[in-house]
Amino acid sequence: MDQELTASSTKHEQIIKYIESLKVGSKISVRKIAESLGVSEGTAYRAIKEADNQGLVSTKERIGTVRVEKKQRHNIDKLTFSEVVNMVDGIVLGGSEGLEKTLNKFVIGAMEQDAMLRYIDAGSLLIVGNRSGAHLGALEHGAAVLITGGFDTDDNVKRLADELNLPIISSTYDTFTVASMINRAIYDRLIKKKILMIEDIMGQEMPLYTLKGHHTLTDWQRLCEKTGHSRFPIVDEWNRLIGMVAPKDLVGALPGQSLDKLMTRNPVTAMLQTSVATAAHMMVWEGIELLPIVDSNRKIVGVISRKDVLKAMQYIQKQPQNGETFEDLIWSGFAEDRDNQGQLVFRGTVTPQMTNHFGSVSEGVLTTLMSQAAYRVVQDIKKSDLVMDNMSFYMVKPLQIDSIVEIRPKIIEVSRKFSKMDVEIFHAQSLVCKALLTAQVIDQP
Repeated sequence: MDQELTASSTKHEQIIKYIESLKVGSKISVRKIAESLGVSEGTAYRAIKEADNQGLVSTKERIGTVRVEKKQRHNIDKLTFSEVVNMVDGIVLGGSEGLEKTLNKFVIGAMEQDAMLRYIDAGSLLIVGNRSGAHLGALEHGAAVLITGGFDTDDNVKRLADELNLPIISSTYDTFTVASMINRAIYDRLIKKKILMIEDIMGQEMPLYTLKGHHTLTDWQRLCEKTGHSRFPIVDEWNRLIGMVAPKDLVGALPGQSLDKLMTRNPVTAMLQTSVATAAHMMVWEGIELLPIVDSNRKIVGVISRKDVLKAMQYIQKQPQNGETFEDLIWSGFAEDRDNQGQLVFRGTVTPQMTNHFGSVSEGVLTTLMSQAAYRVVQDIKKSDLVMDNMSFYMVKPLQIDSIVEIRPKIIEVSRKFSKMDVEIFHAQSLVCKALLTAQVIDQP
């Protein structure tokens, strides 16, 4: 049974493999790729765009498209000097060959040079004004330099930067603005690092079993006995996903009947860069147990089961918070308590950040507060995750800054797969907001 594909790869894949084989720093152009591999410029252009999406190449101002080292997920919190240039609208004065290096920390040069150099080590970025001595000292210590205020530097500093492949960047912004921009970018990356992607949970050692359209019910039965699984992706001769087959599809089928007549066509798919939370929502909403993972050409690269997703979500909940999202910040001001009947109650104060331009609480903040309260009341009785389906507001009154509010969620109905909650918000014992929430329940393994 030909479960593995042996056909030659497409021109698109050949170009991607060719780009992967190039040395980091090599310049790439549509015309050069087209001439080297004998393909049309349109094909070369689309392949280069795909390589850019995969992080294999990067387009830089005044340099063009170059081969870069693909950034791994575990380094997502690291900024490259190239990204800093784009962030601060900078101009590279020297050391352009080192733009793809990552910075470990940034140092603000607001002290005497001797004291400044004690804080600088290899991989740092010194943020300083027009002080050529400090620029030179930073480079000698293995650090890059960002000159604020739009100033230039000496030619000998530029030559040393080129020799050491350490960037010298000039930005018109002031030091405080530049430091704030970089700090915000690092903070955002910590949040991204916390978000688990499918590529993080899909092990490379996990074998992928597929069938083809011409295979029969008998072939499916043999593969079931061999693997212990019962759901398989159906692929064509180019390993592109065309369907999924499960036991329910084969009820009443004849042993010699081909799977392309029985399979479920156009199945729901995800990509490696899809978040685990999104995958969980898709699997619950569609009621599927096995989710095929495909690339941009719809070629299958793996599968994940509902059990894999639920274990991953359970793992996320045990991890420390690396960066706070707006949702975390909104909810952090509310304390959990219980009333005389033992029901959960959440109390907090309306802060200026929660308001709209009228000075009352924005509807988006109210939605966040009510959904968080509903989630926690379900967690109190059933250790499960929720995927929100619908929220219907029955009443909303203005709530101004510094109002002390009380959120009272109440479960109307909860089952193995479904939950319905009523959430009320009170201010000074008066009802100011009421909503009905429904959600899908994802049972944890």
